[in-house]
Amino acid sequence: MTEFAFTCTGVRSDPYAAGPTLVFRLRVTASGNTRVHALALRCQIRIEPARRGYEPAEADGLKDLFGERSRWGSTLQPVQFAQVSLMVPGFTGETETDLVVPCTYDTDIASTRYFGAVTGGDVPLLMLFSGTAFTGAGGFHVEPVPWDREAEFRMPVAAWREMVEQHFPGCGWIRLPRDTMDALVEFRSRRGLASWESTLQALLAEAGVPDPPRPGTALTGAASPLSATGRTVP
Repeated sequence: MTEFAFTCTGVRSDPYAAGPTLVFRLRVTASGNTRVHALALRCQIRIEPARRGYEPAEADGLKDLFGERSRWGSTLQPVQFAQVSLMVPGFTGETETDLVVPCTYDTDIASTRYFGAVTGGDVPLLMLFSGTAFTGAGGFHVEPVPWDREAEFRMPVAAWREMVEQHFPGCGWIRLPRDTMDALVEFRSRRGLASWESTLQALLAEAGVPDPPRPGTALTGAASPLSATGRTVP
């Protein structure tokens, strides 16, 4: 049976995708210089938070995920990042291909909160592969790609931040229940406010909270995300 090995050689953001997207570069090697007609892969990507250190400010940002630092010995468990499929075209022996991973900026998702809390360095990722290979010099044989195939990769935090900035420059996101969003829509309409930014600032002012130092934070509803300027964002 053919043995497959996987290596991640890099990552980049895709500025032309409809939504936030990372593109990982994969090297796939088939033992014995085997002819592979096609390779249908499933890839699960996990964040391995215990494999890096954290500054005090980062630790504070991770409290809602892992609790106090004193508990991290038992709470710093892997975080699911993505699960994607990939069809690798035919090759002999070795090839490189792109693994396209759509991402979310939804702060209710654990991986997004993790990426938002870390400010620099690398994020340790573990890629777990499985699937089906179609091999053979003449005809073809159907072979499984066993579940124990994996690759480690340290993704620069800068790649995530670049991706987010390309699609949502200067924006943050909050998911709200529909009834809360409806109440905000009614409040904005009643006050004649021009944008969601001004709506949020009006609510903060009524609560006695000073204007935030970084204007432009966005507010989103459950079905129709809006930027701080009030325009719909993909």
